[in-house]
Amino acid sequence: MKLPKGIYGITGEKFSRGRSNIEVVEAMIRGGVRVVQYREKHRDKSIREMYEECRLIREITRKHGVMFIVNDFVDIALLTDADGVHVGQDDLPLAEVRRLVGRRIIGVSTHSPGQADAAVAGGADYIGVGPIFETRTKEDVCDPVGFEYLEYAARKVPVPFVAIGGIKAHNIQEVVSRGTERVCMVTEIVGAEDIEGTVRRFSEIMEGKASA
Repeated sequence: MKLPKGIYGITGEKFSRGRSNIEVVEAMIRGGVRVVQYREKHRDKSIREMYEECRLIREITRKHGVMFIVNDFVDIALLTDADGVHVGQDDLPLAEVRRLVGRRIIGVSTHSPGQADAAVAGGADYIGVGPIFETRTKEDVCDPVGFEYLEYAARKVPVPFVAIGGIKAHNIQEVVSRGTERVCMVTEIVGAEDIEGTVRRFSEIMEGKASA
């Protein structure tokens, strides 16, 4: 199972203009997103709420042939039969996650070449590369990594990678020109008035069919 190219969709309900994660996911899929990651925090939702949302999103993504990944919560990923999980540097060790999820896809957030190399050596199926620019979507995030690490990933990382962090309409072309085939934009998409149309526009920019 390989991570699809294009826009990598991530939920973020507090940035979604009052729309539910379910509504946002449906709109992203109509716009052409081929992978959706559920990302919420326990301080914002109960485990039960997250489980119920993931159960519904799993049904929607399966119906449309879209990959479904759960951030952080390996138990919820397994219980809802997600396609994979995504973990950060301070979450469960990659080897232990692999032991739990078996052949499901595992993504790892990385912020440096060393972390990328370690993730690949540990068996990650894909990595997140970022934050490329300053971002306020996540709290306690590290400083922006800029283009140097992105260019390293494009040259040296043998598994798929997703550029993430502060990517907006005005800088997506700069990111794509550095060799990434997968881009994640959270607030720029979930906070858009027209989510479906926004995904389509950014997909066309990535494919070279439109300019920002």
